Amino acid sequence: MVADSLDVVIGVDTHRDAHALALVATASGALLLEAVVEASRDGYRDALELARAHAPGRRAWAIEGTGCYGAGLARFLLARGERVLEVDRPRRERRAQRGKSDALDALRAARSLLGGERLARPRQAGAREALRGLISTRESAVAARRAALNQLRALIVTCPEPLRAELRPLTRARLLRRLRGTRPRRHADRQLRGTLLAMRLLAVRIEALTLEQRELEGEIVALVRELAPQLLAQPGVGPISAAHVLLAWSHKGRLRNEAAFARLAGAPPIPASSGKVVRHRLDRGGDRKLNRALHTIILTRRRTDPDTIAYIQRRVSEGKSDRDAVRSLKRYLARSLFRQLEAPPQPA
Repeated sequence: MVADSLDVVIGVDTHRDAHALALVATASGALLLEAVVEASRDGYRDALELARAHAPGRRAWAIEGTGCYGAGLARFLLARGERVLEVDRPRRERRAQRGKSDALDALRAARSLLGGERLARPRQAGAREALRGLISTRESAVAARRAALNQLRALIVTCPEPLRAELRPLTRARLLRRLRGTRPRRHADRQLRGTLLAMRLLAVRIEALTLEQRELEGEIVALVRELAPQLLAQPGVGPISAAHVLLAWSHKGRLRNEAAFARLAGAPPIPASSGKVVRHRLDRGGDRKLNRALHTIILTRRRTDPDTIAYIQRRVSEGKSDRDAVRSLKRYLARSLFRQLEAPPQPA
């Protein structure tokens, strides 16, 4: 256990403006000190001084939200040689049963390490944090573009004739070009004028979001090739899926082994046997974006990779379902990608 090599664990419940700290002795589990510090550089310095004063021996920090409100504190401590571990926030049902306050959450964060939970290290900043921002912005651009396209299609369905008959057969590119060149104010009919104005603005929005998406994807591809070119060499792995895998993994040593990565990906086999039926099911937990990336890779390989096609056919002929075959493939894929990431790429 990690706690066996420590004297004190410092649990931190993070928020936008302030962080709650709880110092807990590993030998007894007793609470030594509670404190609140500002979520600023001065507050981080105060937290480190408190730790040095009241926990001078072997210590570790168990911090909630290292990818959000706790990112600044985690980076500050790591830069000064402190041992920092990432803690999941407790589920709502647990909070309802045991109460909720910042002090209690900080205490739970510390005792989660004392309870033998294997905690991961915080994700690295730098290029990986830039990749996270690019992926997040791209997802919002894709969602906004999809919403605008759906709105445009709905307007075409209800727009007045003969405009409806003119627009329906057009391809997307020709439709956007046609609408961008319209002049709604030239029409006296209120319905036609308002509909054309809405369509023209939607067309302009869609084209702008398309350009934004392409620019972001170009930067994502460049970063993935710089950080993990070996991923893109794998069959079925595109730059967006590779980026999600890379962000979840973050850096070598963050996750203890491939089983931990599979658990993070929601890809471990979950027993679902009953009576004489012995089977496993898909996991509904874990990082769903990482799980979706694995699923996208599997879908691509089902169409293009002969080995994947042959494996699924063999499992189906043995009486397994497609879902069982996909579950097994996800676990295999998680193992394969983890090993690719943990092993540094060989120089050409």
